[in-house]
Amino acid sequence: MSRTLIGGTVRRLRTERKLSQQALAGRLGISASYLNLIEHDQRAVTASLLIKLAETLRVELATLSGAEERKLEVGLREAFADPLLGADSVPEAEVTALAANSPNATRAVLALYRAWRVAREDSGGLALPSGRRILLPTEEVRDLFNDRANHFPALEEAAEAIVADLGARPAEMNHAIAERLRRRHGLSVTVQALEGALRRYDPGSRSLALSEGLPRESRGFHMAFQLALMEAREAVEAVVQEADPSSPEAAGLIRVGLLNYVAGAVLMPYAPFLETARALRHDMEPLAAHFGVSFEQACHRLSSLQRHGARGVAFFFVRVDPAGNVSKRFSGAGFPFARFGGSCPRWVVHAAFATPGSLQVQVAELPDGARFLCFARTVARPAAHWGDPAPVHVVALGCAIGDAADVVYADGIDLDRATVGIGLSCRLCDRPDCRSRAFPPLEHRLALDPLTTGPSPFRFELRRPVR
Repeated sequence: MSRTLIGGTVRRLRTERKLSQQALAGRLGISASYLNLIEHDQRAVTASLLIKLAETLRVELATLSGAEERKLEVGLREAFADPLLGADSVPEAEVTALAANSPNATRAVLALYRAWRVAREDSGGLALPSGRRILLPTEEVRDLFNDRANHFPALEEAAEAIVADLGARPAEMNHAIAERLRRRHGLSVTVQALEGALRRYDPGSRSLALSEGLPRESRGFHMAFQLALMEAREAVEAVVQEADPSSPEAAGLIRVGLLNYVAGAVLMPYAPFLETARALRHDMEPLAAHFGVSFEQACHRLSSLQRHGARGVAFFFVRVDPAGNVSKRFSGAGFPFARFGGSCPRWVVHAAFATPGSLQVQVAELPDGARFLCFARTVARPAAHWGDPAPVHVVALGCAIGDAADVVYADGIDLDRATVGIGLSCRLCDRPDCRSRAFPPLEHRLALDPLTTGPSPFRFELRRPVR
C-alpha cells in the first residue's frame, strides 16, 4: 500500500466524518501526533492499524488504498499539463492536496476539462467528409464502469437467478441457454451465414440468427446476451436510470455494456468462478476452458469480482489494438490509465504483439513507485473473407504487486529485480533516460543541445523532482 497516498485518504475520510485528529486518534488507540504524521505520509501504517482505520472509518480496506486519489491525481496532471490551456505549471504538492482533500472539486475540474476537450475537438473539425461531426460518449460510459469498480450487485443477483433456474454445469451452459430461449420465450436459434452481422434477432419471427463465423464460445455469449435482454432488462434499466446518462447515445452504450455484463455473469457465475480462479491461481487458459468461454471473456469477468464480503483479487483489464487504441479498460486494481493519448511503449501490452498467442508477464513500476504484476496475450478473430486482415488485439490484466503471490504468473520471478519502469504515456512521463520515448513531457521544457546526444530522443529540464 502506497505511503504517498494513504495519508491524504485518511485525512479526507476523517474530515468527511467531522472527526478531529484527537478524536480519531483516541478511537484508534494512538496519539494525535502519530496520526498527524500518518496523514502527512511521514509514518508507515501497520497491518493491524490499517484494519482499525477501516473499522473506525467504516470503509473497506480497498478504500484506504488511495486508488481513487491516484486516479484523480493522474487526471489533474493531464489537464494541467495541456499546453493549449496556457496555464502555469501546478506544483505536484498542490495536485496531490487537491485530489486528496477536495475530491468533489477535483471531479468537477476534470468534468470541465473533458467538456472543453470535446468542444474543442468538435469545433476543430473532427468530421466526416459529409461535414457531420462525430461525438461519441464512450468516456461517460467508461466513467460509470470505473466508478462502480466494474461490479454491479443487482445485475449479479439477476444473473444468479437465471443460473439457478438453468441448473446446468459450465460444459452444458450453451445448450441450457438455447433450450431456455426456445421453451420459455418461443425463440429459435440458428447458425447461418450472415451478411454484415454477427447476431441478428427478429422479434416478429422469434428467431435468433448467429453467424457461422463465430467460434463456439462467442455463440454462447451472444445467446446469453439475448437471454439477458429478455430476462434481466428490468435490472439493467434500473442501473441506466440511476446513472442518468447525458444523451441517448450514452444511454444506449451503457445499456449494451450492462447486458454484456449480465451475459458474462450467466456464463461465469460469481461464486463458482471466484472459487475456480482462486484454485487455479488465476491461470487463465484452464480457467477459460473450465467455463467454456474465451480467454478475453474470462479476463473480463476476472476484473469484476468485487462483491462485498467475497472479493477477488482486484485486477485492471485493458484491450488494445495494434495502433495503440484502447477499446476497453477497467481500472479495478487502481491502475491510473491516461484518459487521452497513447500508453507507454515499454508496457507489456505492446510487447505482446511481437509474440502472438504467447502470454507475456511484466512487473511494471510507475514513476510514483506503484508496482503492478501485468500479463498480456494477443486474441484474434477470424477474417471475414480472403484478403481481409484478421482483427487482432492484446488483452491484458494486472494487479497490485501485493497480490502477486495469488497469481501463478508471478512464480519464478524476482519481483524486485525484474521491475520495468513504465509511464502512463510519454506526454505525462518524467523519466529522463527512456530510449523508447516518442514525445517530450508536457510539463517540462526541452533542453536543446546540439553538442550532446543522450539515450532519449528528447532531453528536458525537470520543473519538479521525479518521485
